[in-house]
Amino acid sequence: MSKSEVSRRRVLKSGAAGTAGLALPTIFTASSAAAFTNEPTGGTVTLGFNVPQTGPYADEGADELRAYQLAVEHLNGGGDGGMLNTFSSKVLQGNGILGKKIEFVTGDTQTKSDAARASAKSMIEKDGAVMITGGSSSGVAIAVQGLCQEAGVIFMAGLTHSNDTTGKDKKANGFRHFFNGYMSGAALAPVLKNLYGTDRTAYHLTADYTWGWTQEESIAAATESLGWQTTNKVRTPLAATDFSSYIAPVLNSGADVLVLNHYGGNMVNSLTNAVQFGLRDKVVNGKNFEIVVPLYSRLMAKGAGANVKGIHGSTNWHWTLQDEGSKAFVRSFGTKYGFPPSQAAHTVYCQTLLYADAVARAGSFNPCAVVEALEGYEFDGLGNGPTLYRAEDHQCFKDVLVVRGKENPTSEFDLLEVVEVTPAAQVSYAPDHPMFAGGDLGACNSGA
Repeated sequence: MSKSEVSRRRVLKSGAAGTAGLALPTIFTASSAAAFTNEPTGGTVTLGFNVPQTGPYADEGADELRAYQLAVEHLNGGGDGGMLNTFSSKVLQGNGILGKKIEFVTGDTQTKSDAARASAKSMIEKDGAVMITGGSSSGVAIAVQGLCQEAGVIFMAGLTHSNDTTGKDKKANGFRHFFNGYMSGAALAPVLKNLYGTDRTAYHLTADYTWGWTQEESIAAATESLGWQTTNKVRTPLAATDFSSYIAPVLNSGADVLVLNHYGGNMVNSLTNAVQFGLRDKVVNGKNFEIVVPLYSRLMAKGAGANVKGIHGSTNWHWTLQDEGSKAFVRSFGTKYGFPPSQAAHTVYCQTLLYADAVARAGSFNPCAVVEALEGYEFDGLGNGPTLYRAEDHQCFKDVLVVRGKENPTSEFDLLEVVEVTPAAQVSYAPDHPMFAGGDLGACNSGA
């Protein structure tokens, strides 16, 4: 089925799509005079920025909020324009979106799905948000994506790395710019093979929620395909702060690699505990013991300090990239805030521009028009090279970076170095890949 046929099918079905499960106010019902949920009628349009301001991913949330505010400034015609100047699409004119000034409301997801849904629901029902974006947890992203599908608004996912976000839990109203666990495994495995060989035994510590599960599955499958063995997979609570009791058993497991499927504060603490237990100084099976962090960020590296030196992982984007889009974004962000942006900041800035661009190209805020504009959309100039928003699952496909902790950093921001830019083709997969099986994208829901 062609992209246009898929889009027409979704638009035709939109009136009946996914309204069960959310107690909708009058503005969300078919009896409303509005053609779709929260149709802007005045001179402004409201976006909802839903980020973790508390909890283990609060550092990422703070940087996301900075980037959202910068994107709004640029879209409304302020500042130096940032990546509006490098974006391959030229429909955005710095006059808001379709001539409407952008306003925004914020919420705290607390890195908890229930809190995130409540916050997003309030933004939609009370504040009239026409688009929701944010999140630094895949559990949160999946929960809010489902709510946005029910409510008839677009969800532009922030930092979410679980395969499930655009796999079994994908939704027609949801879109993801960030990469996923499968892509991390596909990018990392060849580098790990060259560094450590094919005769390795891995022990996984994994955050016990959707992201951790699919990251563990992805990196284990990718390394086992090289000949590695997996000796153990241990789940850890997202709320954990001391991982000593989880690190101790690794010493007697026979493993010579520890894979930390942790993010944010969890990774900072688990890596610190691993170093304190002397794992990096061990020789096991005649090999130097190694630690791998499949999903890295500059903010995590800063939190872990010297413990990240020489440790490899993957990342969606890094502020040292020298393409024109990345340089423009780093310059704008650095001028406004005094330090370089994180990958979390980058992906949400891009998502805000991509939403505004889709509305402008469609000539409408109607969610179904936005869906049609984004599906199969190819663009460039936003910092990752040529990128495709695939129609079948609303996942972006672009280059992925493999990074490692620098041995001799020159500043508190110069902690990671890019060792490999993995081409998009190497990390791409078929829409029906087993790791992404199940679920149905379904039809767009305009809330009409």
